[in-house]
Amino acid sequence: MTPGNNGASTPEDDDPFGYLYADGQANGAQPPSGGYGYPNSVNRVRPVGTRQYGAPQQHQGTQTAAFGQAAPPQQGVYGQPNAHYAAPETFPGGGGGSHNGSQQSGHGGGGGRRGPNTKGLLIGAVAVVAAVVIGIAVAMTSSGSDDDKGGDEAGGDPTAGQSQTTEPSASASDGAEEEVELPGVDAKTLRLSPGVTTASDVEGAEADGGVYVTGFNQVGAKVTWTVNGIEKAGSYRLNVRYGIPGVDADATLVINGKASSRPLNMKNFGGTPQGDWEKGWQTTWANVNLTKGTNTIELACNEGNKCDVAFDQFSLSTD
Repeated sequence: MTPGNNGASTPEDDDPFGYLYADGQANGAQPPSGGYGYPNSVNRVRPVGTRQYGAPQQHQGTQTAAFGQAAPPQQGVYGQPNAHYAAPETFPGGGGGSHNGSQQSGHGGGGGRRGPNTKGLLIGAVAVVAAVVIGIAVAMTSSGSDDDKGGDEAGGDPTAGQSQTTEPSASASDGAEEEVELPGVDAKTLRLSPGVTTASDVEGAEADGGVYVTGFNQVGAKVTWTVNGIEKAGSYRLNVRYGIPGVDADATLVINGKASSRPLNMKNFGGTPQGDWEKGWQTTWANVNLTKGTNTIELACNEGNKCDVAFDQFSLSTD
């Protein structure tokens, strides 16, 4: 239609629902007839139970004959499939159920939709797991090889550093030999020259029975100690416990028949009172060189010595 020419129809005829309004009814509007969706064609409402099953609907109208005309009725029987109906899976590209996958290629000439490739995914997962297992095995093998190398090194021949660590044990054994107790002697076992005797009148002597050597205060007096069992030649310390009446004393030291250039010093280190023998017991020492085996140690009162002294004990120790 063009502007100014509305045709033969009236507005109420163009409005398919005009018959529902009062003014439309007053103008003589009638319910349209025919199929829904076309001019003057509206489906009437049918009572329940009057519809014929199996008959095609005009809105599905792929077979509608002509404009404004209803399609010829289709014959059908209730409960039987419509001859014109085709299931979606029969169309090209239509998806069928997974349980019908074995029949998709044989019907309808179409390939049909295929489900997920679970077999490929399974193979890929197995390959990944196998790669991980192989990697772990290689890592463990490499680690075991390193450990074996370390074990071979630890169990191999001793290195210079290891041999050095064994040396202190040898030194310790040498030290143990050096710590062997050296001999000592009491006054009553010393060899005395004529005029030199022993006594026990003055208290404070530590020798067995409190015995000490006396009568040394004369030129030519000698006290000799014969030392046996020196296992190693070298320098030793001679310890002498003596007693004085609060005055200094000294004596000539002779080792294996050779006199020392310095006399054995027996001063009043304790500062005891003069004339008090009991408080005058003290200790002095001197270094002596001894040979392996037997040695003689002699104290002599020679010219120039101060010999007013008594002797208690002699002993040896390491420097």
